[in-house]
Amino acid sequence: MRDANIYATRRALPRMSWHPRNLYNLWRRSLGKKVRETDFTNTTKTLFQQRWAAKQLVRAYHGDFINEKIFKRWYLPATLPDVRPRKRIAGDDSIDLTSWAGRTRTAKREKERLAEEEAKGLAPVGSLMFAEVERRIDVFIFRCCFAHSVYEARRLVIHGDVLLNGKKHQNANTRLAPGDMVSVNPKAIRFLQPLPETKSEESEATEASSETSTEKTGNEVTSEAKAESEASSKETAESQASASEEDLEDSENETEKAPSKPRRTEQLSILAELAKDPNLTPFNLPKYASPFLFVPAYIEVSFPTCSAVYVRHPTARPGYSEIPTPFDADGEVVRLAWEWYSRVRPRMRSKSQLARMPERRESKGPSLVL
Repeated sequence: MRDANIYATRRALPRMSWHPRNLYNLWRRSLGKKVRETDFTNTTKTLFQQRWAAKQLVRAYHGDFINEKIFKRWYLPATLPDVRPRKRIAGDDSIDLTSWAGRTRTAKREKERLAEEEAKGLAPVGSLMFAEVERRIDVFIFRCCFAHSVYEARRLVIHGDVLLNGKKHQNANTRLAPGDMVSVNPKAIRFLQPLPETKSEESEATEASSETSTEKTGNEVTSEAKAESEASSKETAESQASASEEDLEDSENETEKAPSKPRRTEQLSILAELAKDPNLTPFNLPKYASPFLFVPAYIEVSFPTCSAVYVRHPTARPGYSEIPTPFDADGEVVRLAWEWYSRVRPRMRSKSQLARMPERRESKGPSLVL
């Protein structure tokens, strides 16, 4: 189940979120000191400890809100693909025998196929362990960039802000089928809501000075204070006018020196015009989220309508995996996690167990392949 402090920097377990602390944990796991913990090439840990650490990291990101028992029974494939490289059999001379028998073309094709396999390498099929988790509707909404985290996506589903094929759907455990369309209420998407107005430092300083002046003088203001304020206002106006003239002269000199550079005032005016336009939809991206903002290939998103289609199931090919993960799809962490779960394969499912299975939608027709 999900931990209480999911963004703890001590453990630095990556999650499906764009929270600043989670992004910091991702940096520590990819470039910081925590990289050494996942480098199992030179370690004193036993094989059991290595598999347990890899399984903990992988499960923290892929469905930490799913109970381990439920994950092994319903979200883990019944047949896990083998991620281990094929062992060469000593004395295998089948190619030489085919060429000696006169089948030179067949031997040549077999040599070319083996050379191509060695050049490409194995497909990262170990990451396909989490294909069933990617089918969940809450994970799907997070992948579509409609929510800041998978936990917020779950709340959107439970609170009734999500439509599945045009009907209200409130079960966050549902697994989608190819062709299903999910729509989200635009009013519930935080990206499309205007940011709260923040007070600037100057306004805060003026408010603080006004409060202190009112405390000292009270409700009555003397004529001397009025005269002093008028004199100070005149002085400030004169100083501002002189400063504006100097700024204009400096700007003219700068434009004469560097006419190719765009003016900052023009850019600010353009931004001000865009901000005044009521027809534009605001899009407020969370801080430091741009490097992590992406949409997987098996999802077709329509941001103007706040809807998306689950096109097909994720796949993997040599050198590429469609399962989004912060770890190497064919690295040590995923392979050790596969070795852990290969020992605890799900058992045969009876009819009573199938009745308690989370909702899993099946495609009526052939799945769409792009």
